[in-house]
Amino acid sequence: MSNEIATRDEQQAVAVQQEANQLPAPTENTTALMAWAQEADLAYQMAQKLANTSFVPATLRGKPGDITAAILAGAELGLKPMATLKSIDVIQGTPALRAHAMRAVVQKQGHQIELVESTPERCVMRGRRKDSDTWQTVEWTTARASQLGLLGKSEWKKQPQTMLVARATGELCRLIASDALHGMPYVAEELGGTAHAEVVTAKAPLSVAALSAPAQPEAAADTGYSVQVGNGDWDHDADDSTDWPPTPEQ
Repeated sequence: MSNEIATRDEQQAVAVQQEANQLPAPTENTTALMAWAQEADLAYQMAQKLANTSFVPATLRGKPGDITAAILAGAELGLKPMATLKSIDVIQGTPALRAHAMRAVVQKQGHQIELVESTPERCVMRGRRKDSDTWQTVEWTTARASQLGLLGKSEWKKQPQTMLVARATGELCRLIASDALHGMPYVAEELGGTAHAEVVTAKAPLSVAALSAPAQPEAAADTGYSVQVGNGDWDHDADDSTDWPPTPEQ
């Protein structure tokens, strides 16, 4: 009886081996896809832990699936996960890089970008590919923005200089290095009309008299003043970090 079982097991093993031998060997693309699937699983586990933290932008918060997609897209651009969460926004269902991140991605590829002029009325930027001697120049002005109906938007009223730099960034990067952007050719400021800056409440310096004075109601303590941090100055140290369809603003 034991010999019959052993013989049967051996025959089954041979049959399984023969069937395996008949299967086609994994191709390079299949192997790469399997590796990507493993990365996606790990990214999703990470996203579930980060989904409700303050490190995740509001457009992604509480959405582990979208966070996973952002992390994977950021990896293709050379961004680490935490840098990705501070670099990519989802605007009306479209993922987009923030302006500083797009410059960083393009510069990391060896292409050059220079800010020639930046004022609240005019921004001039130029750039060239790493293998080219030809500079491409882009100019954005408030007159151009006005033609597109942008100046009436909130952020354009508050931070025109920042928004001009963002628009020039997107246009120039698409012009000189569209291949480096991997399907994210727009900056978030172009799609959403927002500038990424932090608003904090300005507080007067404390004095001995202020420290020793009786406590005041909160309403009386509120100065009502605010200061904008991040005024659109060129960020020289920002490193965290085909043919495109016509851009919405053109």
